[in-house]
Amino acid sequence: MSGTARRLSELSAHDRRRAIIRTTAQVIGAWVILIGAFYLIPVSAGTDASVVLRMVICVVLLVLVLIWQSRRIARADVPALRAATALGVIIPLFFVMFATIYLSMSQAAGSTFTQGLDHTRAMYFTITVFSTVGFGDITPATDPARVVVSVQMILDLVIIGVVVRVLVNAAQTGLRRADHEHQDG
Repeated sequence: MSGTARRLSELSAHDRRRAIIRTTAQVIGAWVILIGAFYLIPVSAGTDASVVLRMVICVVLLVLVLIWQSRRIARADVPALRAATALGVIIPLFFVMFATIYLSMSQAAGSTFTQGLDHTRAMYFTITVFSTVGFGDITPATDPARVVVSVQMILDLVIIGVVVRVLVNAAQTGLRRADHEHQDG
């Protein structure tokens, strides 16, 4: 592949297959690394202040990753695939961040949720909130937990709406750049 941004449909069948396989491998790798780290790195009990600090750090980190990924998309050979990879990194990062917060809250006080959370339950709860399924088997039982879950719900909407739009715009910018370079060259 050349250094000029192209649409996936412009690639040869062989290059398209290789690019899709590489993208899929990168997304799977991101999920394995992020979720693996979540299970392997110890999570300490959190106070209300440390939970707020963790949420702020999480939001700042997500914004930084989004900016970094947007720049990578705009310069990518195949911006649409780079956008898919970026989304495949941002979503599990978001899940791990909130699962870590929920786990630390549960460890600080077992009554924070309707049942104590371990790594798996914290991840499960994060994903059910994100997907708006909300089975009701685990619910926040304290006001601080309700606030954190509410923040996640709001950020879920941001992830679904704004982040996806930013990534699509970055891919379109990369393609426009390539079209402009092609017209000038």
